[in-house]
Amino acid sequence: MSAVTQRAGWSRLPLRAAAFVVLTCAIILGGSSWREWAAREAVLKGAETEMANVARSLTQHAEDSLDLLDSGVVGVVSRLEMDGTAPATVAKIGNVLEARKKAFTRIHGLDIIDDQGNWLTSPGKIGSTLSDDAFFRYHQLSPKREAYVGSPVKSLLDGEWVVPLSRRFNKPDGSFGGVVLATISSRYLSHFYEQFEIGRNSSVTLTHGDGMILARNPNNETFVGRSVADTPFFREPGLQRPSGAYHFKSPLDGAERVSFFNRSSRFPLLLVATVDRDELLAPWRAAAISRMLYVLALVMLIAAIGGVLVRQLHRGQRMAVALAEKEVHFRLLAEGSSDMVTRVGLDERLRYVSPSSVRVVGWRPNQLIGTPALAGINPEDLPEVQAIVDAMKRGEKEEARFTYRNAHRQNGEVWLESTMRVTRKGNGNVDGVVAISRDITEQKRLETRLETLAIEDSLTGLANRRRFDERLKEEWARAYRDRSSLALLMIDVDHFKAYNDEYGHPAGDACLRLVAKIIAAETQRAGDLAARYGGEEFAVLLPNIDTAGCARIGERIRSAIHEAGLVHSTNLPAGCVTASVGGATCRPALERTAGVASLVEAADRALYAAKDAGRDRLVMSGEVMNLNLLPKASGQ
Repeated sequence: MSAVTQRAGWSRLPLRAAAFVVLTCAIILGGSSWREWAAREAVLKGAETEMANVARSLTQHAEDSLDLLDSGVVGVVSRLEMDGTAPATVAKIGNVLEARKKAFTRIHGLDIIDDQGNWLTSPGKIGSTLSDDAFFRYHQLSPKREAYVGSPVKSLLDGEWVVPLSRRFNKPDGSFGGVVLATISSRYLSHFYEQFEIGRNSSVTLTHGDGMILARNPNNETFVGRSVADTPFFREPGLQRPSGAYHFKSPLDGAERVSFFNRSSRFPLLLVATVDRDELLAPWRAAAISRMLYVLALVMLIAAIGGVLVRQLHRGQRMAVALAEKEVHFRLLAEGSSDMVTRVGLDERLRYVSPSSVRVVGWRPNQLIGTPALAGINPEDLPEVQAIVDAMKRGEKEEARFTYRNAHRQNGEVWLESTMRVTRKGNGNVDGVVAISRDITEQKRLETRLETLAIEDSLTGLANRRRFDERLKEEWARAYRDRSSLALLMIDVDHFKAYNDEYGHPAGDACLRLVAKIIAAETQRAGDLAARYGGEEFAVLLPNIDTAGCARIGERIRSAIHEAGLVHSTNLPAGCVTASVGGATCRPALERTAGVASLVEAADRALYAAKDAGRDRLVMSGEVMNLNLLPKASGQ
C-alpha cells in the first residue's frame, strides 16, 4: 500500500465513523420500530384468540337453544302423529306447550299449523294463514323429517323478531299433515350477548346461512332482519371454512374490526364476534409512543457522542499519517520481495502480509490480516512451530528457521520454509515477530522422489535390495527385543535365463512385473515387506509369524505364479512360468550366535533345495542352528 493510498484511507476514516454512527442510530430505530410492530401484532393475535373463544361459546349457546326448541317440537310431532289433530288433542297439547313456554324464557312460541297453513293452537288470535311462508312451503314440498331453521321473521302475535324452528308431521297415510313451529326471540339472544364484555365498541352478530341477521349486540332492533349476504363472509371462497380470524371494515357501522367467525356444524348459523381495532390498539399505542420517546433520546445521545468521536478522529489523522510514513520503507522492501513477509503480534495474529502471499499461500493480504498466523499449519507440524513461537515471544530466541506444511487456497497443501526474527519496542520488550516464508514444495517433492528412488526397484515397484537390507536389520532387532519370530521367503523364477533367451528381454521384464504383482498381493500385512533381491530373485520379509504361517504364504505365492499361466515352453514339465520358494523362520532372542545373515542363508539354502527337488515347489528350512543339515544345491 502506498503512502498516498494510506493517507486517502485515513482521510475517509471520519466519514466512515460518521456513517457507522448513522447506521447504529438507524439500526436502533429500526429495531425498536420492529419490536413495536411485533407488539402490535401480538395484541391483534391476542384479540383474535379472545374473539375465537367468544365465537365458539356463543355458537354453542345458539345450538343449545335450538336443541331445546327442537326437543319440544319432536315431542309434539310424535303426539300428533299418534293421536291426530282432533280439537281435544290439540287443546291438551296446547296446554303442555303453554307450560313449556313459561318454564323456558328463551322459548318465544310453540304452535301447531295444519296442512292448509291455519293455526290450530291460536285460532282466535291470528286470522291469517302461513301457507305462503318459506318454512311451511319447505315442509309441504319436502318429505324430509329433520328440523328446519328459517330466516328471522316478525311474530304475528306481538310483532317481535323471532328465529323459527319447525318440523313436519304426517297424517296416518303418510301424507303431509302440518307443521309444528317453535320460535326463539332475537331480543333474548341479543340480551344474552350483552354478558360478554369484550370492548366498548365490540359486537356479536348471529346470522342465518342465507345472510339474514338473526341477532346482534348492540343495536339488535336496528340490524335484525337485515341481509349481509353480499359481504365477504358469504362471497369469498377463503372465508367459507368452518372458522377463522378476519380483519375487515364493518358494512353495518363502518368501523375497522378484528373478528373471529364460527359456523355451526349442525344448523345454518354463522356467528361473528368482533372488536374495534382502534379501541383494541389504544393501550399499545400509548405505550409505544412512550417507549419510542426514550429510544429517540438514546439515539440523540449516541449521535452526540458520535460527533465527538469524529472530531477526535480528525485530530488523530496527523499522527496516523506520520506512523504510516515510518512503515513505508518496511513495506517497500517487503512488497518487492518474492517471499511472503508477515508481521505477527503477541496475540499471534497477522498484522501485516506482503502481496507475495497470493503466490505462496493463495490468499490476498487483506484476507489474511487479522487472522491467526498459525491457522493454516498442518496439525502434525503445529506443536513444533508453536513451541518455537512461544520461545520467541518469551525472548528466549531471537530468530529461528524451520520447515512445515501449510494449507494453500488452490493447491491443497504446500511446504514452506520460514525465517522468523523478534521485534522489540523502544523499551526492549518483545512486541512480535517478522517472518519471511518461501514455498519449497518442489524442493520437497524432489527430495521425496530421490528417497523413493533410493529404496524402490524401478522395474517392479517393490522395495529394492538396499531397502530390504535396512528393514531386515530393523525387524531382526525388533524381534530380538520383543522375543517374537521372524520369517523370510526367497523366491526365484525357474529357468528365467531360458525365458529371456526364448521371448526376449521386454517379455522378461513383463514376466518379472507379473511375479512382483502376485507377491505384493499375497503380502498384505502392515509389517510385511516384498523386495526384489536381485535379477529374477525376490524376498519376502514376514515379521511375527511362525513356520506354518510362513509356509502358507509361500505356498500361496508359488501356486498363484503357477496359476497365472504365463507360457514358458522351455520350463518342463509345467510349460508355464513357475517359481521355487525357500522359507526360514527363527526367534532372534533364542539364536544368540545367529544374525541376519544366518536367516538369509537358511532361506537361500531352502530355495536351492527346492530347485534340486525339481523346482515349482516350496521347501522350508529347519531352525537356524540346523541349517547345515540342508544340502547345498547349484544352478537354477
